Amino acid sequence: WVAASSAVCPGSPSSVHASCQIKAEVDGPCKAVRQEVLARLGAQASGAWHDPHNNGTYTYNSALPDGGLVLSRTSPTGAYTDKLGLSFTAASNTTCVVAGGSESQVFSIMDFSTNYCNLRMLYCGSVEGCRPVAHDLGVREL
Repeated sequence: WVAASSAVCPGSPSSVHASCQIKAEVDGPCKAVRQEVLARLGAQASGAWHDPHNNGTYTYNSALPDGGLVLSRTSPTGAYTDKLGLSFTAASNTTCVVAGGSESQVFSIMDFSTNYCNLRMLYCGSVEGCRPVAHDLGVREL
């Protein structure tokens, strides 16, 4: 895992691949933001939440020592897997900065914003048209 531009980048075995890094300020303490990400992953099995970007499947891989998350997302056909990393840094008691990276694990040049959506769909709020599970969060891209 490599920290680049304040994002957690998982790396890829493919030398040519699509990727995305994000940084966003989220209204809520980091504990709530992290809970929302994990709640969305957990709600996939019951059907209470689904990935609105082509209905991929997210998997929890591990937690980082600082509370960040290592995840993966597999396309609906199972043909493609992207690795994701998210970090959560308190900007105040009520605001969290989320930094993240998503990288395709196979040769990929144009992903039509899939790596961006992989990240954004995990923390966006109802104002952005997303479906929260535990916490409805406001988001500003940085």
